[in-house]
Amino acid sequence: MVLLDALSGSPTFFISAVLVLGLLVGSFLNVVIYRVPVMLEREWRLQCAQLANPDAAAVPPGPRFNLVVPRSACPKCQAPISAVQNIPVISYLFLRGRCAKCRTPISVRYPLIEALTGVLSALVAWKFGYGPAALAALVLTWFLIALTFIDVDTQLLPDSMTLPLVWLGVASSAFLQTNPHGSLPVTLHDSIVGAMAGYLSLWSIYHLFKLLTGKEGMGYGDFKLLGAIGAFLGWRMLLPTVLGAAAVGAVVGTVILTLKRKGRGVPIAFGPFLAASGWIMLMWGTDLLEGYLGLFGLHS
Repeated sequence: MVLLDALSGSPTFFISAVLVLGLLVGSFLNVVIYRVPVMLEREWRLQCAQLANPDAAAVPPGPRFNLVVPRSACPKCQAPISAVQNIPVISYLFLRGRCAKCRTPISVRYPLIEALTGVLSALVAWKFGYGPAALAALVLTWFLIALTFIDVDTQLLPDSMTLPLVWLGVASSAFLQTNPHGSLPVTLHDSIVGAMAGYLSLWSIYHLFKLLTGKEGMGYGDFKLLGAIGAFLGWRMLLPTVLGAAAVGAVVGTVILTLKRKGRGVPIAFGPFLAASGWIMLMWGTDLLEGYLGLFGLHS
């Protein structure tokens, strides 16, 4: 109770506590980003083996591999990573970016993801303050970070993450008090309509593009991600989210293709742009929408 009173009574303490929590969550997200695609690949390989030999004995699933087992280790020498060596950002700096045993360089992306998660979490705490809305916004933020980097690495947005995120968005609207002056929680009606409209809008664009060109312009994971954003933020934030993602995606895609000198057929993940645009709408979408409509003398 003393801790809760301190968190609710001091915005500075609350933001600082969420910053530390975000750093710890960022360390876990590094595990999620690496292991979830590997878990999916192992599952698909097992399913393919079972389909290839339906009459054979059950194919052994292999050693356990999930978000907990096996223990994190250096990919080069397999030395286990101790708790002291796993302190977010600090351990990386103390070890000078190398394995404690074999001195193999460690990717700088690990502390960057930890720092990014900590900073974005602190911003959410600053924006929403102590309360259920901050918790919902933090959950959405953490999922968006993990999905962004998984999509960058593999061009996959796993159902095991996007579908629970949709239900978490609906649940936050069903059980948390609606905030009429903020981006969330929205009403249950707006959440359900947002989830449906988010999925169906990109689904329709996908099939129209495929009908006109014969090509697939995006993956089904993008539909579910936008549906999840709609479940958290409501249907009103969907169009600004898509427009923002498309605009930034077009600029970044053009730059990447120009620098790499590759043709238009090179696939570029759209999920990270949806996630970034959705997070901006989470933080400042209401103000941006009000400002835009105010130019025409309208109100949302």
